[in-house]
Amino acid sequence: MSQTVIRVEGLGKRYRIGERERYLALRDVVTRALRAPTRLLARSSNGSNRSATNTIWALKDVFFEIQEGVVVGVIGRNGAGKSTLLKILARITRPTEGSAEIRGRVGSLLEVGTGFHPELTGRENVYLNGAILGMKKAEIQSKFDEIVAFSEVERFLDTPLKHYSTGMQMRLAFAVAAHLEPEILLVDEVLAVGDANFQRKCIGKMADVAKKGRTILFVSHNMDAVTRLCSRGILVANGRLLLAGSSAEVVSGYLARQDALSNTFEIDYSHEAFPEGGAYLLSGEVWQEGALTSGSDVCALRFSAPWCIKIRYRVTRPLNSITSGLRIADAQDRFVFNTAECFTESLSLERSPGDYEAICHIPQGLILPGEYSLDIGLDVVGGLCLQGLRGVARWRIINDDPILGRFQDGRLVGVIGSRIAPWTTRALREGVQVEE
Repeated sequence: MSQTVIRVEGLGKRYRIGERERYLALRDVVTRALRAPTRLLARSSNGSNRSATNTIWALKDVFFEIQEGVVVGVIGRNGAGKSTLLKILARITRPTEGSAEIRGRVGSLLEVGTGFHPELTGRENVYLNGAILGMKKAEIQSKFDEIVAFSEVERFLDTPLKHYSTGMQMRLAFAVAAHLEPEILLVDEVLAVGDANFQRKCIGKMADVAKKGRTILFVSHNMDAVTRLCSRGILVANGRLLLAGSSAEVVSGYLARQDALSNTFEIDYSHEAFPEGGAYLLSGEVWQEGALTSGSDVCALRFSAPWCIKIRYRVTRPLNSITSGLRIADAQDRFVFNTAECFTESLSLERSPGDYEAICHIPQGLILPGEYSLDIGLDVVGGLCLQGLRGVARWRIINDDPILGRFQDGRLVGVIGSRIAPWTTRALREGVQVEE
């Protein structure tokens, strides 16, 4: 049975607005000593300023345990307390109350340049940061070439760090933190600083580290990365832990608290006349077996599984060439998918009076992860549009399995084409008298 490597009990962190944090971790002591040795001998005149009485709790009453070898995603809105939590675990700041017990050597990547000195070269900073992590010189040397190759800064290795761009500093910092093999790795949202290719490399490296049985806490706003990389999740809001569980459950809980999306729709005719032409739309839904849900609401679809869109409509007189159809638009209102019943050649379009449900079956990986909206309509093939409605549903697709797609220009690419999305239609009720 895996042992507990992180135990947090009643953790709380209170900040007094306007007051400096007085606690210094080893990495901060080393960094400040190199910058200005005499600074450590002087008492800061600002350190005792307690004139400001306003306080805020960045964390309050937080309890959880993490087992060895588990990858945990820490999610929540900006200001929720995620970074404060990781700083306490990394011993950069101390808690106001409660405790955080950690067993194992901790490597952290919380802020660009943390533990580095701007006047030292990239090469010297690798050794400095490794020493702060508790590594022996021989251990650092054995990993040095891998660190440099991963960071892609070999050309500038003997250049002072102050001449590095922010992205270059981040690449070197991540390479050191990941390759010096700490038992516990803490990674904040700093990966967002890097370009798409390097972000992909970082995600891959963290997956490799996790396979070696090491523990990772990963703070991110990228729900795709959390569901792919992490087996467990923690949701933090207003300094409190709201939810802990599987990554899918926690992501569902987080998305349910965001802007409301609706995967179901029902057309309201209480204040308008029914469309003419012998048919009109009723209702429908975007549906998937195993979708991420919160209660009865679907929060997001999984990229790794097939899904479908159901459209229900009523026919009021015999029709021999009617088709329902749909268009899907992305978050920028660009159409990415367009199909209709008539695209499936084997499907009969003859309809007697009654209610029908048309289902568009969409294969896994067809449409990229992201947020989408749905337009639906009824048409006479080769004739007039009977009815068209825009934005009847909105939903998200979460990338939970990277092997089903490939990256190109920073995006996961699927196969786009309506011909591989067949339709089926069934009668809900038929052969009854229906009045408009």
